[in-house]
Amino acid sequence: MRRMASDWKIVNLGEILTLQRGHDLPSQKRLSGSVPVISSSGITDYHNEPAAQGPGVITGRYGTIGEVFYSEADYWPLNTTLYVKDFKGNNPKYIYYLLKTIDFHQFNDKSSVPGVNRNHAHLAMVKVADTRTQNRIAEILSSLDDKIALNRQMNRTLEQMARALFKSWFIDFDPVHAKQRGEQPAGMDAETAALFPDRFVEIDGKEVPEGWDYCKASEIAVIKIGKTPPRNEPEWFSQERGGEVWISIRDMGRPGIFISDSSEYLTRESVDRFNINMAPVGSVLLSFKLTLGRVKIVTKNSYTNEAIAQFNFPRESYSHYFYFLLLSYDYSALGSTSSIATAVNSKIIRDMPILRPSASIIDAFSVAIENIMGLSRIKEEEINHLEQMRDSLLPRLLSGELDVSDWENAVEVPQGAPA
Repeated sequence: MRRMASDWKIVNLGEILTLQRGHDLPSQKRLSGSVPVISSSGITDYHNEPAAQGPGVITGRYGTIGEVFYSEADYWPLNTTLYVKDFKGNNPKYIYYLLKTIDFHQFNDKSSVPGVNRNHAHLAMVKVADTRTQNRIAEILSSLDDKIALNRQMNRTLEQMARALFKSWFIDFDPVHAKQRGEQPAGMDAETAALFPDRFVEIDGKEVPEGWDYCKASEIAVIKIGKTPPRNEPEWFSQERGGEVWISIRDMGRPGIFISDSSEYLTRESVDRFNINMAPVGSVLLSFKLTLGRVKIVTKNSYTNEAIAQFNFPRESYSHYFYFLLLSYDYSALGSTSSIATAVNSKIIRDMPILRPSASIIDAFSVAIENIMGLSRIKEEEINHLEQMRDSLLPRLLSGELDVSDWENAVEVPQGAPA
């Protein structure tokens, strides 16, 4: 890309769009439908009718501030949001990317309930491209987002396939039921089928395959808890890539099986100073405070905060088994209070009752999903690469630093990424 040479202007944000406060929609008034209900944190529900027409751009008014969302279809923006009511002839996708470069925290309303004041936001000075350049910038960034979305869809499909096999073997016990009937388990070779028993036994009122048992999670895994350095000492933290990956519950909310990056990083000095436990490659992470039950497999030596438990295993096959086990686990059985998310602690996590098949069956399951997990990991790495490319390009494109007149040849698709 060359230096910028097109028609740009600096204007107030309110000259190129009109922000509107979202609309109240209590949960008891929502009716079943396909219209996304968008809050300050994204799509949180669905309704049967829209309050705004797509394409739409939405950002948080209070609650979660700074996130920006795009909806191609008609939608319902909640009253915790601001949405673009009028694009004033500008490209909606370009406006979406432009708003992602704005720090909305600076428009905080100092009222009893702090939030983004839309009138203050309208006064923000922004640099805006001409329509033709807007279209090209939107196409460049959208092409990367489309590739990311395609990889995520593929990973969802791959995960569903692996989850279906886990359910068949370890929840529904299909191979055991088949052998109990004197049948060959469907889709299973004789060697694998021979690993399964042909009858059930009762353990603590539960029917399980003969030879399997329940044990504490700590009897299979080495379980450690992460840590947060003092928040009032910012020298221990960094927003720049290159620091030590430090995973939070928010990071755990990303789609996909694997995780190798974080939204915030630690310095090497903070890890050593506060003796923060490392989650090595292959560790399974479980969020157990406030947001309970998010699960990931680590693909890079990482660290976590104190709301995340790290499960370490002597062999990779156990990582695969535990990932799907924790994903389908009934966490409601772990607490006796009305608020299970605040009742669970590290001792409860270590004492979690875990169904323990034979090691040979766990190994066989890992082999059966090996290709699925391998391809999913590759796709996740491609997603990370594409996101880094997009995030690097976005501020340079939106500032006018880069010329987009020859954009077709400007963005090189990374090796292995879908065309």
